[in-house]
Amino acid sequence: MWFIKCGLAAAAALLCQAAGAQSVALTGSLGSKALLMINGTPRTVAVGSTVDGVRLLSLAGGQAVVEASGQRQTLQLGGSPVSVAGSGRNSTQIVLQAGAGGHFYSDGLINGRPVRFLVDTGATAVSMTVHDAERIGLDYKQGHPIKLSTANGVVNGYMVALSSVKVGNVEVHNVQGVVAAREMPYVLLGNTFLTRFQMRRENDVMTLDKRF
Repeated sequence: MWFIKCGLAAAAALLCQAAGAQSVALTGSLGSKALLMINGTPRTVAVGSTVDGVRLLSLAGGQAVVEASGQRQTLQLGGSPVSVAGSGRNSTQIVLQAGAGGHFYSDGLINGRPVRFLVDTGATAVSMTVHDAERIGLDYKQGHPIKLSTANGVVNGYMVALSSVKVGNVEVHNVQGVVAAREMPYVLLGNTFLTRFQMRRENDVMTLDKRF
């Protein structure tokens, strides 16, 4: 049996670079300019401009694409906090800042399609709803049918193989996942992903170092 839990919170998206404790959050917009919080200091940044080493590439629909130290991230108003140490393809560390309620959130990719994760050490696998699976084009019905024990009772589900799960610039391949016939506001980043990392937490910061 599988037990899945989830929580609710809202937080600003963050970007952290290995060169220091650099963080970037999208707090609003003013016309064609983004209101960014860079290392705790409010900045107004126009598209194409660079402020404190952060370049604003685009701003539209409540999203801002920024680049710093060669690393590109999409920030969302009310999005999930994610910070990544290192840049480029060889990143091996993920640093997450706790959001409201002490939960850890991250925007990421499953099989190359965008999702929003909630870190859940109580979830056995990376777990998503049928709606999320269909949205990312996952043929979950080809997986192994299972029963899942949840706080609201037993529901039907499928055990599936995910080609890749990516958080920031850190990508893990061949991850076991679960698709559940229930509603959840986030994809749960469970232990089939988390056990690939050495995890440590200091106050409101969680660091995941990829195992080799």
